[in-house]
Amino acid sequence: MLNPEPPPITNKALYVFRVLMKWLSFFVFGLGSLLLTILVLPPMRLVLHPRDRFSKYARRFISFSFGIFVSFMHIIGIVDLDVPNRKSFRQFSSKIIIANHPSLLDVVMLVSLIPNADCIVASYLNHSILAGIVRQLYILSSKYFEDLLKDCDKTLKQGNCLIIFPEGTRTPRSGEKPVIRKGTARIALSCGCGIIPLHIGGTDKYGLGKRDPWTAFNSKERYVYRISIGEEIHPEKYRKLPMPAAVQLITKDISASIFLSSEAT
Repeated sequence: MLNPEPPPITNKALYVFRVLMKWLSFFVFGLGSLLLTILVLPPMRLVLHPRDRFSKYARRFISFSFGIFVSFMHIIGIVDLDVPNRKSFRQFSSKIIIANHPSLLDVVMLVSLIPNADCIVASYLNHSILAGIVRQLYILSSKYFEDLLKDCDKTLKQGNCLIIFPEGTRTPRSGEKPVIRKGTARIALSCGCGIIPLHIGGTDKYGLGKRDPWTAFNSKERYVYRISIGEEIHPEKYRKLPMPAAVQLITKDISASIFLSSEAT
């Protein structure tokens, strides 16, 4: 569980430097995303047909770009990504990837590791200047869950991996027990795909968490993202149960797999 009260700052000059580098990183990420959306992806869409082929290579390019961004944050001294079995992430296919959600950078880390990653993005992006590209790459959240299930089933059958943060928001620092939503279990049962649980551990992510001040950083050290792979959850073993019972048991397994393992990290 996250510590709601970070330790005092020991090196103020280094702390200020890391805060400034964090701001620089967000600026670089925003600028890079804009250039990617305006200058890179549209020409790729013109060249790569049909849409599914474009989506495949565009996702790989975005994964590569996120990897460069993670390396940039490592070079400027604010982030380390500690993943001993990187090759395993690249071999995932047609799996639902779930993880705890301690920080703003979680999806960046996971997409940088998984080249065929798909995810569910906020529906308001459908009305933004990014809508044309976003619709062809990722799943837009829908108020109609049946439509969302169809989109999830399609992308998983294409061999993509669907990244979901079952909490639905970043993990609170207050010490309260995280609440796991049941949508992930329903998607897994509907699509018949295995669930790969990941635990994002490492150092405290203060400054990137929910309601953390933008002027904050880990007071002692850089951010370390230590990502471990848990045992796969197979929804088929619950198939004979009534849907409400199956959903409840899978949700319980999800909670145990991504949070109880945190005691050791």
